[in-house]
Amino acid sequence: MVDLMSQYQKIKPAIDSAILNVIENAQFINGPEVTNFQSELENYLNVKHVIPCANGTDALQIALMALGLKPGDEVITPSFTYIATTEVMALLGLKPVFVEVDKDTFCIDPTQIEAAITSNTKAIVPVHLYGQAANMDAIMKIAKKHNLFVVEDNAQAIGSDYNHTNGSVSKTGTIGDIGCTSFFPSKNLGCYGDGGAICTNNDELAAQMRMIANHGQSKRYYHDVVGCNSRLDSIQAAVLRIKLPALDSYIDARRKVADHYDNFFAQFPQIKTPVRGKESKHVFHQYTLTLEGIDRDELNAFLATKDVPSMIYYPVPAHKQKMFSAFGSENTVLPITDWLTERVISLPIHTEMEQDQLDHICAAVKEFIEK
Repeated sequence: MVDLMSQYQKIKPAIDSAILNVIENAQFINGPEVTNFQSELENYLNVKHVIPCANGTDALQIALMALGLKPGDEVITPSFTYIATTEVMALLGLKPVFVEVDKDTFCIDPTQIEAAITSNTKAIVPVHLYGQAANMDAIMKIAKKHNLFVVEDNAQAIGSDYNHTNGSVSKTGTIGDIGCTSFFPSKNLGCYGDGGAICTNNDELAAQMRMIANHGQSKRYYHDVVGCNSRLDSIQAAVLRIKLPALDSYIDARRKVADHYDNFFAQFPQIKTPVRGKESKHVFHQYTLTLEGIDRDELNAFLATKDVPSMIYYPVPAHKQKMFSAFGSENTVLPITDWLTERVISLPIHTEMEQDQLDHICAAVKEFIEK
């Protein structure tokens, strides 16, 4: 699905030098590479505060902890997402309230949010799925009306530009109260292990999240709040510092692959290619097709016989996972989410794809459809 080795070979001298420099200086935790990466990511995102942390799941958990939510408080979120989005809610004793997604963008449908709001609702967690931004202007309008926090799950869409209705442009992850991202190796901006970050323009939330990520302390050995231990290590920060200046070019490369797929699959009415919403720049963390009249699972198995990797993100939505049975989520009715989980399939997309690889993948899909 991704070719990290080929990408590494293109930047090998810089990566090797950066990693060796960390080792030689032995500043493995909270060293200058972390501080410098934090500043550089703040500049790239045009956001006041970036708090690096150990992974994207920690980022979401720390963000929700910083909001001062209490067990039983409700958080509105889509069910069509990776489990980490909602898992952290359960860990904190919060109640995930699952709402429907837009059939075209795969992101939370703002028109479904208000009906899910109760007196216990405290936050909305939209997910910018597959690299496509949720409709943040509509979400922020609802949040402001009902005095709710907004935490963006930006793990799959870092680098995406969001075009507001007023003509301004923001990076996804910087629009809500807090934004969370992951630097898992396969992400558009990935390190060589685990890593994550939280961002905000709110000074008080930033201070709170820094404390929480550091055992609840702002001064060593003085612990003001219950926290955790979540740090981005210096080697991962060094890798990310090399890759961050290339992020926009990485996104452009992915979009060119998406263009090729779009043009090829236009000949098949049974295949719906990803929608590119006018309000944002799709950064194509995944290239996900929606199939109609094609057996998705049979196609998935057939592609494997042709040495074409494909993935199903996600076969079981969160509201149908056993882990949420205590919340009665199995009674949630989300027909669009269920419809998508039976029909989506993602094809390889990454920065190093060659024309012969694209031709082989497309030919394999065509062979299955026409057989």
